[in-house]
Amino acid sequence: MSDATLLDGLDSRLVELAERVIAENKALGRRVAVAESCTGGLVASALTAIAGSSEVVDCGFVTYSNEAKMRALGVNIDILSTFGAVSIATAWAMAQGALDRSEADIAVSITGIAGPGGGSEQKPVGTVVFARARRDQDPDDVIADTKLFPNEGRGAIRIQAALMALELLLPGAAP
Repeated sequence: MSDATLLDGLDSRLVELAERVIAENKALGRRVAVAESCTGGLVASALTAIAGSSEVVDCGFVTYSNEAKMRALGVNIDILSTFGAVSIATAWAMAQGALDRSEADIAVSITGIAGPGGGSEQKPVGTVVFARARRDQDPDDVIADTKLFPNEGRGAIRIQAALMALELLLPGAAP
């Protein structure tokens, strides 16, 4: 494990996975971008805690509000008003927007409800949606999925979401 765990105060699981993401993408000459909402920059922080990350990380967007999602990533207001911020459509638009607004080869987005409030019967606390877009693939083939993490507190949900996003940035990650 790297010294970054102690220096940056990050969960050791995040640091270990971020090290793999950096090493494996660097070996392929691949650049990454992240678009984060409920994780508030946690994924970008884990990635940039790793020495040599500047060869892999192109940029990160923290778009917590709907307005920021529209302004920084080009998420259409119709998507947000129809499906909500925590939806596959929004995650897809965030990932595609991060790819369109960067020099990255792959982009991952995260949007969700970390709690303790903000959940509903349809979207309880712990609902997190992810999407991954690759520059070399058809934009309609963006991978998106919804996960419901156990409501073990805001911090635990954010860490689980960040770990899932980092997994999606690994070259061998499932489509």
